Amino acid sequence: MACGGCCLVNRVTAPVRVYSSPEVRELVGKCAHAVEEHLDGKRGQHESHQALDGKHAALADDSGLWVNALNGDPGIYSARWAGPTKDFAIAMARIERELLEKKAHDFSAKFVCALSIAMPHGEMQTFEGEVHGRLTFPPRGTHGFGYDPIFIPNEGKFGDMTFGEIDPHAKNAMSHRARAFEKLLHSGILAESF
Repeated sequence: MACGGCCLVNRVTAPVRVYSSPEVRELVGKCAHAVEEHLDGKRGQHESHQALDGKHAALADDSGLWVNALNGDPGIYSARWAGPTKDFAIAMARIERELLEKKAHDFSAKFVCALSIAMPHGEMQTFEGEVHGRLTFPPRGTHGFGYDPIFIPNEGKFGDMTFGEIDPHAKNAMSHRARAFEKLLHSGILAESF
């Protein structure tokens, strides 16, 4: 998948190591803050920090672009389509070329994020988030990364703007990753574990 990453959440209050997109780093921070608020509501701050000492949760995300007319490609191989230099201009040109070769009229696509968390006690859960939309060519916009400049979300409030043209905070609030993180936060796995 395109933008895989992993982090360890130490004491759930801050990511120890994150090697993924800025969007994931921002979402991990929000996730950690939400858990901390939950814990502080249950007991004093000092006690909540003591209860978390030595406990780590491993969090990993992986994302990809599914293009319907290409039978779901590039899908889990989204990053590979960008080649060894991770040049997504190459990947976007390949998608356009393959759609033209197929004489496709269906430019619908979706971004999918699979977010997995492994808790210190061994429980593991995976949450998926999706954003549906359509592709446009040529690429437009300088925000985001990957396939963002060719993806127009179905969210009506943005009209025909691509993820590459939408303000990053607005995009991140409704992205496939944000939707996966929202499911994680509402699952109760974090609150049940501490």
